[in-house]
Amino acid sequence: MTANVAVETTPEVPLWNDPSQDIPSRVSALIEAMTVEEKVAQLYGVWVGASDEGGEVAPHQHDMEEAVDLDALLPAGLGQLTRPFGTAPVDPALGALSLLRTQRRITAGNRFRIPALAHEECLAGFATWGATAYPVPLSWGATFDPDLIRRMAAAIGRDMRAVGVHQGLAPVLDVVRDARWGRVEETIGEDPYLVGSIGTAYVQGLQSAGVVATLKHFAGYSASRAGRNLAPVGMGPRERADIVLPPFEMALVEGKAQSVMHAYTDTDGMPSAADEDLLTGLLRDTWGFDGTVVADYFGIAFLHTLHGVAGDWAEAAGTALRAGVDIELPTVKTYGAPLVDAVRAGRVPEDLVDRAVRRVLTQKARLGLLDADWSPVPAVLDGADPDDPDALRGTVDLDSPANRELARTVAEEAVVLLANDGTLPLTAPRRIALIGPNATEAGAVLGCYSFPQHVGVHHPQTPAGIDLPTMRDALAREFPDAELTVVRGTGVDDGDVFGIPEAVHAAREADVVVVALGDRSGLFGRGTSGEGCDAESLELPGAQQRLLDALLDTGKPVVAVLLAGRPYALGRATGEAAAIVQSFFPGVEGTTAIAGVLSGRTNPSGRLPVSVPRGSGGQPATYLGARLAQAGDVSSIDPTPAFPFGHGLSYTSFDWCDLTVERAETDTSGEFSLAFTVRNTGDRRGSEVVQLYLHDPVASVVQPVQRLVGYTRVPLAPGQSRRVRVGVPADLASFTGRDGRRIVEPGALELRLAASSADTRLTASVRLTGALREVDHTRRLHARFEQDPPAGA
Repeated sequence: MTANVAVETTPEVPLWNDPSQDIPSRVSALIEAMTVEEKVAQLYGVWVGASDEGGEVAPHQHDMEEAVDLDALLPAGLGQLTRPFGTAPVDPALGALSLLRTQRRITAGNRFRIPALAHEECLAGFATWGATAYPVPLSWGATFDPDLIRRMAAAIGRDMRAVGVHQGLAPVLDVVRDARWGRVEETIGEDPYLVGSIGTAYVQGLQSAGVVATLKHFAGYSASRAGRNLAPVGMGPRERADIVLPPFEMALVEGKAQSVMHAYTDTDGMPSAADEDLLTGLLRDTWGFDGTVVADYFGIAFLHTLHGVAGDWAEAAGTALRAGVDIELPTVKTYGAPLVDAVRAGRVPEDLVDRAVRRVLTQKARLGLLDADWSPVPAVLDGADPDDPDALRGTVDLDSPANRELARTVAEEAVVLLANDGTLPLTAPRRIALIGPNATEAGAVLGCYSFPQHVGVHHPQTPAGIDLPTMRDALAREFPDAELTVVRGTGVDDGDVFGIPEAVHAAREADVVVVALGDRSGLFGRGTSGEGCDAESLELPGAQQRLLDALLDTGKPVVAVLLAGRPYALGRATGEAAAIVQSFFPGVEGTTAIAGVLSGRTNPSGRLPVSVPRGSGGQPATYLGARLAQAGDVSSIDPTPAFPFGHGLSYTSFDWCDLTVERAETDTSGEFSLAFTVRNTGDRRGSEVVQLYLHDPVASVVQPVQRLVGYTRVPLAPGQSRRVRVGVPADLASFTGRDGRRIVEPGALELRLAASSADTRLTASVRLTGALREVDHTRRLHARFEQDPPAGA
């Protein structure tokens, strides 16, 4: 039970509403005044949908849950409102009005006048009708540009906060372990440093706008067996510590993320939602996290229904609460009456409820929701007349020109040129054959958590709310003087081959063929990529490979454009296509960005955040393999990718030279120093992406052949050069040793400066000296890159 807290305050303003008092005292006083029912009410959300007429929200009836009686719940209060904007199409201004009226109802309904915290999805932009759909996280990874992703996240956060949203359920920090997994599109890539650095930038951007970022899915979700959604995870503690956990560690220690979502999966028989060592021991006691842990949707109930580690709803609630899950989402189930009854019966200690509600109320206090002068009026309705909904409709623009420009910049930096025989950029082509299932599909640029693909598909009578140029639209604008012939050829996954002859005929009549292939995002089998849309192999879906091969047989130059959520094996095209352009669901400006690369208006600078396989089998495999994971005589399977992690071509060329190792030896607490020069030797402005890999030839436990420990983008005009100076802390050589401690070992290392994981340009041989050193989450996490001003032309 909570102890009494005696703090003087004015009678007009209760202590918990007084922002001049410290937050711990305010929260303690509030908890002391609350009943069990009132405390528990702060620990769950209710799934609602905003009214498109500006009225109060209505509880959403999900097919996994029974109806919720909001009137019966509100006297005790309410912790969260689940996706008021992201459940059905609603005009943003009227959605904001609906949320305002609902918050007034919630505060009037409970004796402490505590508002609910509203959360939304924001994986690729604010997931609501009419909001900009940015590129998916796999495209963020392809930019290798944390500053740009920080700007994007800040823009997303500003839009959310402006309409009254407090928390965003992003970023996804799962590291790709098997590309067959349907949610690869939601990840940032297959390397933990890339995932952590880009994900941390997203957290910083979102929270700079006053929106709580939520790290997910903690932890191991992407390592499910055979790439199947929710399948058990069989990884060992070292893989978990060195691959899966570092992105979360970085986003918490450096990004100061304020919320974490548990994973659905179990690891070696322990569900994440029941794992006290993970959610309390590591997350809070070791890393010092003081925010909230939220349940992935229905995840607490799954302890009973799917995992079988709880006999009833009350046991599921007690198990999750003890492990460290503070808030049940999306709606009340186990944390409602079953938890209250269990506390009354002594099955669940009330101290666990107090611990969780303290975290929830502390977060609300930090957001200003407990302040006496808190107002439910969001910024977009400031000064508006709430009694005139018709006048509000259409007044809020969540897809502004500034948003579109930012989305286009991200998409442009994320386009990866995989192969090019000189056909690109296209110079004044007379006849273009645009072929393929994604040639005219507006949704081909969108991931499964974009509003049109996630929710809009259930409302076909409602327009998308955002402009989505197709590949046909983009090419027609980019090449206005070309004759453009468009043929579908086949569908994304329908297996239809009857359109292939027409496509072949169009190709033979053209000067160049652009074939738009890839995925259709969706949920639970409604797409070829997305949550619950796992793949048996990495062969292109449907008959797309047959279409591609038939086009290659024409002998015409074929430019393959991939609009996809995962990497695919491309068969013969790897060596026979004139060019291959990879884009991972690049958002509303994606086709424009791709067209700009095809024409040469944009010089591509994207790099692969995941390896592109040579064959459709052989998964799971990533570049982070140890020596025995490489090709060899002991196995008939060759995992060598067609295009490696970090790969990407440019329309200019770069020379790397003049490596100097200024400090080649340091002790296990020191830092190496080196410098080198990058020169643009081509005739176009471009950006080289310098990647720093660490190779540890002899270690006490098996290590990857190499792993990324840093990167930087180097922009250069033709003829320009830059001297790049790098400081590499010994901490970056740390790994989990035999006894489970993270250590830095003395010995020889190689620091590889590379254009990709398979293209090392310069190598520095260095040595760590002194004693073995143990490190923790306070270790240095980044190499230090400094660029001199450009020299030369």
